[in-house]
Amino acid sequence: MNAHTDLNPNADAAPSSKLLLGVFWIYVLVPLAWGVINTLLQATKLFH
Repeated sequence: MNAHTDLNPNADAAPSSKLLLGVFWIYVLVPLAWGVINTLLQATKLFH
């Protein structure tokens, strides 16, 4: 029987995977922010 139980097996994630996760979020958030900003700019044209 194993006395050591690790509740989070990914706790020792390599820094490269954290870097990839950061790059992924940038890849997702930049186009999302661009789309939201452009949508808001187009919407303001409707009210002027």
